[in-house]
Amino acid sequence: MASFWSTVETLQRKLEPLLNFLRNREDVVQEEDQLDQETFSCSICLEVLKDPVAIPCGHSYCMKCINDFWDEEEENKIPSCPQCRRMFIPRPELVKNTMLAALVEQLKKNGLQAAPADHCYAGPEDVVCDFCSGKQLKAIKSCLFCLASYCENHLQPHHDVAPLKKHKLVDPSKNLQDNVCPCHGEVMKMFCRTDQKCICYLCSLDEHKGHDTVSAAAERTERQREMEVSRQQVQQKIQDREKDVRLLQQEVEAINQSADKTVEDSEEIFAELISLIQKRSSNVKQQIRSQQETEVSRVRELVEKLQQEITDLKRRDAEMKQLSDTEDHNEFIRNSTSATYLSKSIYFPISHSFYLQHFRRLKSAASLLRDKVQEILKEEWMKISLVVPEVDVSHSKEPKTRADFLEWSQEITLDPNTAHMNLSLSEGNSKVTYAMGGQHQSYHPDRCVANYQVLSRESLTGRCYWEVEKGVGGIAVVLEYKDSKTVKERFGENAHSWALCVSKRGYKFKHNRTSNRILSHFKPMSSRIGVYLDHRAGVLSFYSVSETMMTLLHTVQTTFTQPLYAGVALGAPIGNTAEFCRLEPAGKGLKRSMKDG
Repeated sequence: MASFWSTVETLQRKLEPLLNFLRNREDVVQEEDQLDQETFSCSICLEVLKDPVAIPCGHSYCMKCINDFWDEEEENKIPSCPQCRRMFIPRPELVKNTMLAALVEQLKKNGLQAAPADHCYAGPEDVVCDFCSGKQLKAIKSCLFCLASYCENHLQPHHDVAPLKKHKLVDPSKNLQDNVCPCHGEVMKMFCRTDQKCICYLCSLDEHKGHDTVSAAAERTERQREMEVSRQQVQQKIQDREKDVRLLQQEVEAINQSADKTVEDSEEIFAELISLIQKRSSNVKQQIRSQQETEVSRVRELVEKLQQEITDLKRRDAEMKQLSDTEDHNEFIRNSTSATYLSKSIYFPISHSFYLQHFRRLKSAASLLRDKVQEILKEEWMKISLVVPEVDVSHSKEPKTRADFLEWSQEITLDPNTAHMNLSLSEGNSKVTYAMGGQHQSYHPDRCVANYQVLSRESLTGRCYWEVEKGVGGIAVVLEYKDSKTVKERFGENAHSWALCVSKRGYKFKHNRTSNRILSHFKPMSSRIGVYLDHRAGVLSFYSVSETMMTLLHTVQTTFTQPLYAGVALGAPIGNTAEFCRLEPAGKGLKRSMKDG
């Protein structure tokens, strides 16, 4: 190994004069080119002169460049030279300098090139060529052997000179000096596996003597092999994730197709229901109209008969009056018997009140049918809504974080008059304990008699949020309309209460005798439940609350028709508790209520 590095150093010393000669020669060529370019370049456009003109001060410019420059100055300033700032009054008349133009053309034929474009020069973020003098160009390669960076011109010897062709060229790097040993100034071409660091050859003979050292290339090969294994694993994960994405996309497509088909089928079902109702409505209408026509015809026939009878009676009345006015007693006696004879009157029942009552009963029956259909639709709709436990409810100011929810925090106090006989209240009526015998409460019509339940004293409307801390047993966190019927039933067993049940087996949502188990992958389960209510928007949400996050468990979208009351129901064992947590400082409730108003 020592002889190898000695040979390399000897070769480097022999090549150094050649490299210096090439560097010096290229610098001279570059300086000559730069001189020619600067001499025959326009200081305005920085390109070789086109249609050159000389102004009175002696400086030369492209005719178009100097005219444009003076046109811009003419509005506010006196024409001047862009280089020496000498002013001219009046503005000079410019004429092409034919001699200078001919000279520029001749030099172009002899190899004068336009100045390199600005993008060839190195900027603040570029790696500069270490061999350029004056304005430095961008480096296109760096050499790990020379520890230098080269532009395209200065890199040419690495392509032409045989010893330089063996050097390792890489993309331009600003960190080449990181490859130099800070102790010995040598290129670090070895790696110490004992100390896990790059070292030079002299380091391996000094402080790293006896360590496990290898060449940097060997270490690179080993690590490259390990990286390839890691890349294969990453690529495999990419393929797996891409497969998962395709499966999820297929699932999205299946969901969309299923939803579209369900919407189509539901529209057909409701169209059939509407058609059936319209058909029944048409039948009822036809029956009513038919009955109306029959009865009106019957009544009109009776009217005609009565009118005919009235006509006959009027005629008989006139005859009797005429007979009464005669002075011939014998004629009066002869005709009085026949004149006073009356024919039998037409008999007809007075039935209009019966039919009017019939129509009123028919209307009442239709109203009752409407109410029953509405109740059925309400109940069945609730079942449909429970099929999908989480409903995406858009709201312009929906809370997102726990801090947002706390802006709507509501203090809850429990109503002792609603507490079950086996429940005991404490902590200012914010905590309830399951204790056989309880507090021996007296009878009250609002007292819960089913399960071990209790409701809040406050009625809840608008937007509000509260949290319940459970004890060692299961509980149900509830919202309910409070009336004499619901307090006698278990929470969630009617259409007027919504209950989230929490136990060791997980979460379950209950409403109107329908249960819906909620899947949760968060273990262990949190002992605190957050409840968010937006009464006007019909939103009710239950959350699992921990120190670091809030997890949505269930959301209900419905229409609340009465004020709601918060409540809890306790399960075994005896001693189980539930406490409504205090979430806000004093005075915050006023701020919340003002916002809600």
